[in-house]
Amino acid sequence: MDRTLKALSLILSYPTRELQHAMPEIGAVLASDTRLTAAARRALRPLVEELGGRDIYDLEEQFVLLFDRSRTLSLNLFEHVHGESRDRGGAMVSLIETYRAGGFEPNTSELPDHLPVLLEFLSTRPFSEAQDILADAAHIFEALNARLGRRESNYGAVFASLLQLAGAKADQGAVAEMLAQPDDDPSDLEALDEVWEESEVLFGPDPNAGCPQVRDMLSRMDTPVNPAPHHAAE
Repeated sequence: MDRTLKALSLILSYPTRELQHAMPEIGAVLASDTRLTAAARRALRPLVEELGGRDIYDLEEQFVLLFDRSRTLSLNLFEHVHGESRDRGGAMVSLIETYRAGGFEPNTSELPDHLPVLLEFLSTRPFSEAQDILADAAHIFEALNARLGRRESNYGAVFASLLQLAGAKADQGAVAEMLAQPDDDPSDLEALDEVWEESEVLFGPDPNAGCPQVRDMLSRMDTPVNPAPHHAAE
């Protein structure tokens, strides 16, 4: 198992007391991985300390405001690729089938494209395969890192680390297109209501989706979705 990818998967998961108790071990794993630069490892330290020592209720509130209430910071990767189009449903089905083909059965209520779930899967695969998939999502990681930086969040260091592990530079045009989209600030409740205005969600198998490997599905991540003015609630 790739312990660093597993550690990053845990750090991006919803905070729990169990996670807090595991932070010393998680921090040690990240601090010892020489695939990350010394600067990247130092940048992760404040988040490790925050998750390990801050009040659990504050951590939970922060996580919800960042990743659950803000669609532009969503940890569901296909949100940034397909939005709520029917293509997203087909991609979900194919991703689940790919997990099962690799002997991986996610034990979670999260969607299969949830980044912590994907990272847990990648931690079980050869690193060369994991690196290719991370490279396909590099522009998403860079955009999320930039948005978290604007909010002065320590979580940005995780995405900077994922970029390093990907070993590839993000497509700057794709990054610019993502960052040009309106950023739904979780503190602006009126704006959030507009972003999350209810509409039909189209899920279910796409007859043209087939069952490609994860890399095939994520390879289109270099063309971010242009979201419609209104989206469906998940």
